[in-house]
Amino acid sequence: METYRYRNVEKNVMSMIDAGALGLGDKLPSLRSLSAKLGVSVSTVNQAYLELERKGVIEARPRSGFFVRRESKRLPRTETAPAPLAQPRPVTRIGLIQSVLESVGAADRVALDVIAPGPQRMPLRELGRITAAMVRAEPERAMGYAPIPGDQKLIHQIAYRSMEFGIPADPDDPLITAGCLEALYISLRSTCRMGDTVLIQSPTYYCFLQLLETLGLRAVEVPSDPDHGVAPEELARALKTFDIAACVFAPNFNNPDSSLTPDEAKEEIVAMLARRDIPLVEDDVYTDLHFGPKRPGTYKQFDQKGLVLLCSSFSKTIAPGFRVGWMLPGRYRQKALEIKATTNVSSSSPAQMAIAEYLRQGRMERHLKKLRTDLERQMDTMQLHLGRHFPAGTRVTHPVGGAVLWLELPKSVDSVELFFQARAEGVGIAPGAIFSTQDKFSNYIRLSCGYPWTDDLERGVRTLGRLAGSMCRP
Repeated sequence: METYRYRNVEKNVMSMIDAGALGLGDKLPSLRSLSAKLGVSVSTVNQAYLELERKGVIEARPRSGFFVRRESKRLPRTETAPAPLAQPRPVTRIGLIQSVLESVGAADRVALDVIAPGPQRMPLRELGRITAAMVRAEPERAMGYAPIPGDQKLIHQIAYRSMEFGIPADPDDPLITAGCLEALYISLRSTCRMGDTVLIQSPTYYCFLQLLETLGLRAVEVPSDPDHGVAPEELARALKTFDIAACVFAPNFNNPDSSLTPDEAKEEIVAMLARRDIPLVEDDVYTDLHFGPKRPGTYKQFDQKGLVLLCSSFSKTIAPGFRVGWMLPGRYRQKALEIKATTNVSSSSPAQMAIAEYLRQGRMERHLKKLRTDLERQMDTMQLHLGRHFPAGTRVTHPVGGAVLWLELPKSVDSVELFFQARAEGVGIAPGAIFSTQDKFSNYIRLSCGYPWTDDLERGVRTLGRLAGSMCRP
């Protein structure tokens, strides 16, 4: 709880700076006066000030107190204006997406395009020891095929963890997959036929678009607010206009805008779709990366008819290389099981066994607590450096979870051209054009905050700011 107290003081100070109540170069309130005003201890305020000093927001001056640094202004928030609904259209983005995917994580580039937290933030040594111990103890089980639904111990651990968070799940409900993407693939094949129209939020994860294109599905985009995600009224408008076979939404820290749909809106959306018997595929891969004390709810929590297919994985939290995901397919479980049996038969046995044991030992929540703190600090640091190096007119999201920032650049900046120029200078980014079937995010980019801050990352941000500035027209 003490962590959240000092983080709240940090946020309070940053809000005063962003609003102009504290100008650049101004002196901050004394430790005692701010502690009295906010009702926290002097040590809590001191901890917050030291953290802000570490990030370069404020500076301590001998015998004078703390002052706002001259380069501490964050960029203003991104604002997405409502847009008219476009007609359903085939998805044709694979060529550009493939160019981006071929660059992701290249060893010779600054990793601002890698969506998962860096290996420094994963419990790799713990998982390595557990994996080795499991293989030694049960070699036949580890080296053999797991059952098609998945390793029974992992299935039960996922079910128990889901129930702890209010997600309805019987002990045998989860279906193990090769990452979240396979879960999404199985979900779409279970609910749609070629030529069907699927409702997606905009912007959306580019791998969703690849899936739609591969399966021959058409897409209708509904606007996603950078703060609040998909609004029920926007969904209602789309449902009145188009014949929708299924929806694919990421309500908690959507990639790329990190938006968070309020729980009340989630409940309303699930009820609206249930009245029409329309399935909802839920990407739940980032929910564990919330920064606040309370874990956000899911669509699945409000599902009374088995129409929500929740998809998630461990790739963004403990082990990307294990490629272990899962789904709660609701009424579509039998169909999903049949599709998995014809595509992947079974997922990696050693990986499933290791994760099941990691969860059983209670290590997950301790790890997540530190990971969330690290990501929130990294996001704050990144926002401050963006404010120093990017051109006037740039806006950025201010997420409360996840691992990415969504930047709106001046209109004259072409994000695809910026992608190629940045790649030539050793910096990886994701251009906004790949997050939509339409050409409406041509001046947006997504930046990852998953890796710890280094001189290389600072160089990458500085390079991007320079390149973006060179594309600006007066």
